[in-house]
Amino acid sequence: MEKEEKWVPVYSSGDQYIVELAKRMLSDNNIESVIVNQQDSVFHHAHGTVELHVREADEKKALTLIKEFSS
Repeated sequence: MEKEEKWVPVYSSGDQYIVELAKRMLSDNNIESVIVNQQDSVFHHAHGTVELHVREADEKKALTLIKEFSS
């Protein structure tokens, strides 16, 4: 039985397109990531955040790349 991999959040924003750009940058650096959308858009205005998660093993490298991406 394989051990289930743990995914951890490394970036979040209220703007989904910025998270999409961060996801693309991680992908370009061979880091798989997933977007977790926690926004509520009931009234045509999104409230909440969109998070970017990576495998725990990639967390350190991803955080370094995200820091560069955000500056």
